[in-house]
Amino acid sequence: MSDHIMPTYASLPIRFSRGLGPRLWDSEGKVYLDALSGIAVCGLGHAHPVVADAICQQGHTLLHTSNIYRIEQQELLADRLCALTGMDNVFFGNSGAEANEAAIKISRRFAHQKGIEQPLIITFQNSFHGRTLATLTATGNDKVKQGFAPLPAGFLHLPYNDLEAVQHAAEQSDNIVAILVEPAQGEGGVRIPDPGYLAGLRALCDQHDWLLMTDEIQTGIGRSGHFLASEISDIKPDVLTLAKALANGVPIGACLTSGKAADLLGAGSHGSTFGGNPLSCSAALAVLQVLEDEHLIERAATLGQRIHDEFCSRLQDHPLVKDIRHMGMLFGIELTQDCPQLVGQALDQGLLINVTAGNVIRLLPPLIISDAEAEQIVDQVCQLVLAL
Repeated sequence: MSDHIMPTYASLPIRFSRGLGPRLWDSEGKVYLDALSGIAVCGLGHAHPVVADAICQQGHTLLHTSNIYRIEQQELLADRLCALTGMDNVFFGNSGAEANEAAIKISRRFAHQKGIEQPLIITFQNSFHGRTLATLTATGNDKVKQGFAPLPAGFLHLPYNDLEAVQHAAEQSDNIVAILVEPAQGEGGVRIPDPGYLAGLRALCDQHDWLLMTDEIQTGIGRSGHFLASEISDIKPDVLTLAKALANGVPIGACLTSGKAADLLGAGSHGSTFGGNPLSCSAALAVLQVLEDEHLIERAATLGQRIHDEFCSRLQDHPLVKDIRHMGMLFGIELTQDCPQLVGQALDQGLLINVTAGNVIRLLPPLIISDAEAEQIVDQVCQLVLAL
């Protein structure tokens, strides 16, 4: 390992040299089945030919001009995303954290218009929204904030999946202007809220004239079995953030707005040097086309249910298994004890998984996996759990 890389990651002792579909090869030639997708990024697997061709073609044509000028691919992608989501407009950045930063700035502008000088954004315990100072503060995990004080003010952390807590906060403060919420908490342990939770948040936002801002960085782009997880609750946010799987590994983030949030940012109020460049937008357009052509969102819904049912059939009576949760192709197997060692054990067996929140096995397989590959993931994970 290089001594010149800042040690911000506890990287596993392995280097991958190439990938194809749901499989990766390390520098020694060993093959692995990827059940993590680069943490929900490579939803189409690795080296998808349509995305690769789009990247190559754009690389031979034009990479960057800056947002001083119009960018055709950016306009096409904005039109496509708004058609898919029902939102009005888009700001493009380079990551999920940047998309959430834009959302936070939009809520501050909204507060300014209302004459609120000390605005509060409601976020939730165990949430994750990014690593910049503002998104770190929004994140509901004290551990990742240690050593970074003073943090920006303006965030109120409440229990997730608890509408009464939000209603109580509304009664206690006139400074609340927005809610920032994940439709399912990924980093927080694959927490799936009750069916009426998002609709309840939408109703409270309407009642109190707040913005509802949904962070779909991990749940969006088909992962949930819908293009957006919020579609499951049949609600539309005022602000929506996307990233991760949008360009299948090419860095991009998107903050979409609608209604009263759509016109809050104007010329000069926000920007990004690389955001929405021709390369990233071409890759994202290719991703959206593949999702449609290969019917992968519908596939995520049906295959995800089958995988979940199989896990339940084989593990739900195990004394160490506390809960088995899923939303489309997002899975969480919660154990009664911490289990970080399973990541290394799976790696030894040629399987890439993740453990989050200490005791939750998180699986985010590519949407393109076959039935046989899905069965292999189930078999290997079950063997790991049963061996505990």
